[in-house]
Amino acid sequence: MSILVTGASGFIGFHVCNRLLQEGRQVIGVDSMNDYYDVELKKARLAMLQDHDGFTFHQFDLSDHQSVLGLYELGITSIVHLAAQAGVRYSIENPIAYHQANQVATLEMLELARNTDIDHTVFASSSSVYGANQNVPFSTADSVDTPISFYAASKRTGELLAHSYAHLYRIPVTAVRFFTVYGPWGRPDMALWKFAEAIESGGSIDLYNHGRHRRDFTYIDDIVEGVIRVLDNPAKPDANFNPLSPSPDHSDAPFAIYNIGNDVSVELTRYVDLIEAELGKTAERNLLPLQPGDIEESLADVEPMRRDFGWTPKVSVEEGVPRFIEWFKTWTSQA
Repeated sequence: MSILVTGASGFIGFHVCNRLLQEGRQVIGVDSMNDYYDVELKKARLAMLQDHDGFTFHQFDLSDHQSVLGLYELGITSIVHLAAQAGVRYSIENPIAYHQANQVATLEMLELARNTDIDHTVFASSSSVYGANQNVPFSTADSVDTPISFYAASKRTGELLAHSYAHLYRIPVTAVRFFTVYGPWGRPDMALWKFAEAIESGGSIDLYNHGRHRRDFTYIDDIVEGVIRVLDNPAKPDANFNPLSPSPDHSDAPFAIYNIGNDVSVELTRYVDLIEAELGKTAERNLLPLQPGDIEESLADVEPMRRDFGWTPKVSVEEGVPRFIEWFKTWTSQA
């Protein structure tokens, strides 16, 4: 019995693999190891995973059908599909990359689930799907038909594909929408890393929307805990589904959607204050207008996660930011 984790050398994928391996589970990791950001960081994560006897790794692009076919005979029993092209702003520059990595690859994973004996597929979506919605906290009952970036549109497409497969082939699929994940071993394109790097070097930082963005920064350990609890509880048809008045958070298929985020919204300037305090330095702040594709506030309604899995976010930014900065100092001193 093996769990397939895609994006295994990525930020969230690494942490999910590590947790599963620590629990004694067998994990098959897949990652293309592309150069969207520093490959050395991905290699370092991967090396830690390869220290575990229960981990095997395959390097290829998940949008390559012939390569994916090689997974069909490996005895995979569940899938955590985390691999994706990340980044809202990069999606504006290179939308084709998001079609391949976020749509074609997701279709390949759903085909794998359909054609093999998969108990449950967990698909990583994003809070970005809420788009132009300004009704906070964001609820899975809300309409998500107004994406404002190609990244968001690609993730919503993945959700729709997953529901279609769950309905047609009765394969359990759960989509989890992540909210502003941060923590050790994060990506260099994330705000926390960028700010820390600029502040440490004495540079300036750009704060869009004049620093008034609010985000429910979610620590990686809380994300991983949520993913594991969802994984171990395959989606089932919802008895409350009403075909005469359908709601996005109910389905007659074995399909579900959950938000995994922090239900406390923090202003970006507060986040920067914490980084400066940990580094013992301050930065010049360039206050700039809102960027295209950005939302002003994100805040997750996580009550369904509490209700169904007993999960709740535990790590505040006052705890999480110092943990990241401690790791960041170690990593950059070795680079």
